[in-house]
Amino acid sequence: MTINEIDADVLVAGGGPAGAWAAVKAAEAGASVVLADKGYLGTSGATASAGTGVWYVEPRPEAREAAMASREGLGGYLADREWMARVLDQTYANMNELAEVSRYPFPVDDDGRQIRRGLQGPEYMRRMRVRVRRAGVRVLDHSPVTELLADGSGAVAGAAGYRLRDEHPFRVTARAVVLATGGCAFLSKALGCDVNTGDGALFAAEAGAELSGMEFSNAYAIAPAFTSVTKTAFYSFATFYHADGSVLEGAGSQRGRSVIARTLLTEPVLCRIDKATPEEQRAMRLAQPNFFLPFDRQGIDPFTDLFPVTLLAEGTVRGTGGIRITGPDCATTVPGLYAAGDAATRELICGGFTGGGSHNSAWAMSSGTWAGRGAARHAAELGGRATGRPVRALGEAGVRPAGPATGGHAEYVRAVQAEVLPYDKNLLRHADRLVPALDALDRTWRELAGTLRGEGAGLVRARSAAAMTAHARWMYSAALARTETRGMHKRQDLPEQDPSQRRRLVTGGLHEVWTRPETAAPAVAS
Repeated sequence: MTINEIDADVLVAGGGPAGAWAAVKAAEAGASVVLADKGYLGTSGATASAGTGVWYVEPRPEAREAAMASREGLGGYLADREWMARVLDQTYANMNELAEVSRYPFPVDDDGRQIRRGLQGPEYMRRMRVRVRRAGVRVLDHSPVTELLADGSGAVAGAAGYRLRDEHPFRVTARAVVLATGGCAFLSKALGCDVNTGDGALFAAEAGAELSGMEFSNAYAIAPAFTSVTKTAFYSFATFYHADGSVLEGAGSQRGRSVIARTLLTEPVLCRIDKATPEEQRAMRLAQPNFFLPFDRQGIDPFTDLFPVTLLAEGTVRGTGGIRITGPDCATTVPGLYAAGDAATRELICGGFTGGGSHNSAWAMSSGTWAGRGAARHAAELGGRATGRPVRALGEAGVRPAGPATGGHAEYVRAVQAEVLPYDKNLLRHADRLVPALDALDRTWRELAGTLRGEGAGLVRARSAAAMTAHARWMYSAALARTETRGMHKRQDLPEQDPSQRRRLVTGGLHEVWTRPETAAPAVAS
């Protein structure tokens, strides 16, 4: 079979905002860059399908202090002030760059001043695709990476993948790789998240990288039961009801999702966005028109009519866990490997809790910027061409099983979903349910690692199944190790926060998963 061989200084895996910023900044630093996206750069992923708020704060000391203090308690006091300040600085610069370089059409206030606190995903990513192409980056659309390559020293030396449209494999030899592949939503059908199956975390672990914050992985978004639109901001104006029409006490968008989850186990939950004023209703329709599209098609007025809701798992897309970074350039513990966006841990700025947009979008553009520059710098320090180095492929489960190969990725996906999607296992956590769920996932991993191998496009699906299985095992191992409630990690059997556990947890391993307390936070350059 013909293999498309490509040489580059930097390979960026993933085409969301983090990947796009990484590619632009690596190219601006003088590197030759290839970006490989699972979908079509500019249209795939969670950001491209939605509007998003941005953690954009004017550089006034009192405003920055208030912004940093506002989420520390929610995140269990695991965030780092230096990293938070650094993200605020970088986000401010990047948003201004979007206005001045990309000419993003920000709305204006009554004084004619642009309001730069949010972005419409489709327009944002359309303009980022233009920036990427103008920067000279070679874009491989519909070309998911399936494994990393390493040289004899263990340093990452590129990646291999499969071009879905052309139906042939490709291989990029590179001196540095940025993983911006997104988090893992376990194919829950959350809006824009079906490309987010945790692939980058699997690739990183196979190379020897660590993960952090994997217990903070049980994010669930509210959505109407008849659609996958997971935009939760407007539900802060909502009242939730039992099936008989009585008010569901304690239910809410920000602090009452567990109440909704417990109720959904036995009966439908209804909703009405009945706290918004007429002016707020008009502003909502202008700000997020696609939120209302499913209602309009159903003939439902969400401000006056009751409608059923559900909760869709978003895992580490809205959780904070991911690949552990070890320096200000978003490097990992593996030479030549960098992580950005949802693929990387967000604990440094969010601790154990985050919502949609805001910190997430700020982290994507900031970490993408740093990872792209760091990867370009690493490539320049190595010198010479990437090709010519003997390299080896690192992929295992789903591509090189330990025993006789079989197909059947779908059965493994169903097995993982059975353990991570139910509210009573993942959201309403209890050791009595976590322990048997992890045992089942361990059995699934052993079988998958021993037999599963895909060919062609089937390889992509097999690797995604392996990534979801690995992700789930890291999540529940860390959840059992954190014997308290902190951030979004809420243990029903251990409902109190334990001051002695005010530290991050590092997780790793594939066949044998391990978890330990982090001994030192990544340093921030002065």
